[in-house]
Amino acid sequence: MISLRLKKFLDQQQVPYETHIHRTAYTAQQVAAEEHVPGRMVAKTIIVESDGQFMMVVLPAPRRVDMAAVRLSLDQPRACLATEAEFNSLFPDSETGAMPPFGNLYGMPVYVDEELSHDPAGVNEIVFNAGTHRETIRMNFSDFRRLVSPMVMPLAARAMAA
Repeated sequence: MISLRLKKFLDQQQVPYETHIHRTAYTAQQVAAEEHVPGRMVAKTIIVESDGQFMMVVLPAPRRVDMAAVRLSLDQPRACLATEAEFNSLFPDSETGAMPPFGNLYGMPVYVDEELSHDPAGVNEIVFNAGTHRETIRMNFSDFRRLVSPMVMPLAARAMAA
């Protein structure tokens, strides 16, 4: 079932969104395949820890987090990927690894890779886990940005030039 905290928040804000149910998918690329959308539209949520503080880093599904860029951009030299054991209790209404990219609902800052903020096709929608590995939400990135107020910066590893 969709995160009740998230559903209540979106409904209170009167933001248009769609929910979809699909077969169980544990990776963002699997979600993209199940939802029949390009991976660049799927926002995957990664939890980073630095000095006992947690933050969300949100990337397009096909990208990997560039921890050097995260450390530099956030001025957090000790930042590292948090383990599921470290962050699981922070999201009591979500399955482990299926938390939505709404850190504001969980008391943590959100940092979004700049690639999610502009869609080459001009659609500018994102799809993300809704608290389970079987449900997603699809909404306009502009609404997401307004509701979450994330910092947008380069955080994903880029492909090497050939």
